[in-house]
This record gives sequence, C-alpha cells and structure tokens, in this order.
Amino acid sequence: MKKFLVLSVSAVMAVSLLAGCGSEKTSATAAEGAEVTEATETDESAETEETAEKTETTEEGRTFTVGFDAEFPPYGYMDENGEYTGFDLELAQEVCDRNGWELVKQPIDWDSKDMELSSGSIDCIWNGFTMNGREDDYTWSVPYVDNSQVFVVAADSGITAQTDLAGKKVGVQKDSSALAALEGDAADLAATFAELTQYSDYNTAFMDLEQGAIDALAIDIGVADYQIASRGDGYVKLDEKLATEQYGIGFLLGNEELKDQVEGTLLEMVDDGTFATIAEKYGLSDSVCLGK
Repeated sequence: MKKFLVLSVSAVMAVSLLAGCGSEKTSATAAEGAEVTEATETDESAETEETAEKTETTEEGRTFTVGFDAEFPPYGYMDENGEYTGFDLELAQEVCDRNGWELVKQPIDWDSKDMELSSGSIDCIWNGFTMNGREDDYTWSVPYVDNSQVFVVAADSGITAQTDLAGKKVGVQKDSSALAALEGDAADLAATFAELTQYSDYNTAFMDLEQGAIDALAIDIGVADYQIASRGDGYVKLDEKLATEQYGIGFLLGNEELKDQVEGTLLEMVDDGTFATIAEKYGLSDSVCLGK
C-alpha cells in the first residue's frame, strides 16, 4: 500500500512538472507570437505611413508652394495690380490647375532660398533658377530655358565691348549666375572694373544705372530683354556673352516623386502648345528650350 501511495504521489508530481513545463512553453510561444505580430504590425504601419506621406506630396487638393524672387521679371514679380505674376508663376499655376492643386506663391529672400526649401516652407524654387554648378545640390526638373548673362549699358555710354568696361563701375545681383561668372571664369575681366557693386534686386540696380551710379549691369539675358523693353530705348546689351546656362525647377534633394509629377505636367503643356503660348506672352520664345 505504501508502495502504491509512493507511486501515486510520484505520478502526480510528474504530471505537475509536465504541466508546468508545457505551460511555460505555451507562454513563451504565445509571447513570441505576440512579438512577431507586433513587429509585423509596426512594419505595416511604417509602410502605410510612408505610402501616405508620398501620396500626400502629389495627391489632388494639396497645396504647392513655389519660392520665388518677387523682383525678377519676367519670371516672377508684382504687377501694377499688386498681384504676383510672371512666366514661371504662370507655368506653376497651370501645373496646379491640371493636378487639382492650390498654388501658393511665396516670395523669398534669394539668399535664404536653401533654408526655405530644407525647412519645408516651400516645395520648390521656380524662378529663373540656374542649374549649372548646382547639379548635385537639388533634385532638378529638365531644363526649360537656355539663358545667358550679358552686360546692359546706357545707349549713349560709348561702351560697345567688354574691354570698354575697364575702369568702369559695374553692378550685379547677389548670389546670381552673373556674379558666379565674374568670380569664376570671368574673374580676370572683373579685375579690370573700378568697382563691382552687388544688389539685392535688379530694379534697384537699373535705377542706379539710370542715374549714372554704375556704368554697366551684368544680368540674365531674359531679364535684360524685359527691362530694356519696359524702359524704352535708353539701354542696349553688349553682343558678347558673359556666360551661358540653363534654368530648371529645383526641388529638395531626393524629392523625386514631386519632381516627376510637376515635370510630367510641364511636358504635357509643351505637347499641347500651352508652354509656348505662355513663353510668347513674356517675350521668351527665343529663350525656352523645351519643345525645340
């Protein structure tokens, strides 16, 4: 009887032990399953958020904020009615209209354009923005304007060639392609000037040119053509180019999806003639390179 009792107790203990091990194993398996489920849900959630974030950049109804220099006609400026307009802004408006976006025209200090873009205050820089020398700094659209830098002088100045600028006072816009040329490949030419004055905008520079405070102005050819046409016959361009370049739309480096959407729409506008019509309106038919 004692033997039977001992065996019975041993059996109960063995069953208890087995039950305990099985319980621990089941708990461990359940915990592992929960961890896997949680990890899967986290990954799926991250993918969903990433997809939503990407979709948000191009979905209908979004705002599209363009950063531009408000004193850079004919690409971006304020008209006589106090409205921001220009070649680039009209192109941007058409892109927005075709995608169901709301265009936000955001004037910026040109010196602060990179900070505005990196902070997300603007979606792109679209305002006669030179690609050359900046190829690796932004995600670029295809070039849409072939541009050159030239010198503008008063028609009665007697200055007919770049060599005549020796000993003269020359103006240029800050952080412009013309300034980059004068500090780079054309540095020898700039060394012959009596002064090189940097301006925050070309309207102020033209006022100084008109008053004789400077003798010449280094400027983008499209802007030069617009300014000369709007100011009468008092100014001329020198035939020799200071430099040549191309304009593109600059997006934050890596923002390929938004670039592709805007660029694709722009190319549609080229195909149906809208791009050429807007270029003609601003006297830029000879400068644009898309569709040619």
